[in-house]
Amino acid sequence: MAVPGWLERLRAAEKTALLQDGKRKVHYLFPDGKEMAEEYDVKTSELLVRKWRVKNALGAMSPWQTEVGEPTTPGGGILGSELIKESSSNPIFMRKDTKTSFQWRIRNLPYPKDVYSVSVDASERCLIVRTTNKKYYKKFSIPDMDRYQLPLSSSALNFAYANCTLIITYQKPKEILDAEEELQRELKKVKTANGQSGDCKTQ
Repeated sequence: MAVPGWLERLRAAEKTALLQDGKRKVHYLFPDGKEMAEEYDVKTSELLVRKWRVKNALGAMSPWQTEVGEPTTPGGGILGSELIKESSSNPIFMRKDTKTSFQWRIRNLPYPKDVYSVSVDASERCLIVRTTNKKYYKKFSIPDMDRYQLPLSSSALNFAYANCTLIITYQKPKEILDAEEELQRELKKVKTANGQSGDCKTQ
């Protein structure tokens, strides 16, 4: 079955846990060398951040790629600030989930709500955002649905628009909700060094 397959990968990963600033931070090291870092709200268990990185052909680690949470800003210091300033009017795409849904926000979209359409492309397993004025187009997948090999459904999709931000919501299917609940039970077994904070590892 697909769902246990992904859960088994998570169980098999070497995990390091840290409780800090009201967040449970978990680092996963998979047998194939890939790394995943997640942050959860301690009180609600909501996923706040998920990032990935892999080794390149030369064996060096790639930069972290954000899947959930605020996107990493390009560069740092003065140059980074200039890049951010220059791109401040460009659309900014990010994913921010809730307990019951996958959710994406696209900021800096100044067009009226009635020009947007959001649809499911079942054959390509992705969501597509279009505008009737042809000013914006974006295609993106839901990695969680791919990992669990679950079909996409148009009935689970809706969107709203306010303050130049398009908010796209996809309701999590029962299989995802059950799997996430099981994962939270697994993560609670990953004790920190003193039982509440610090690092530890588990196989």
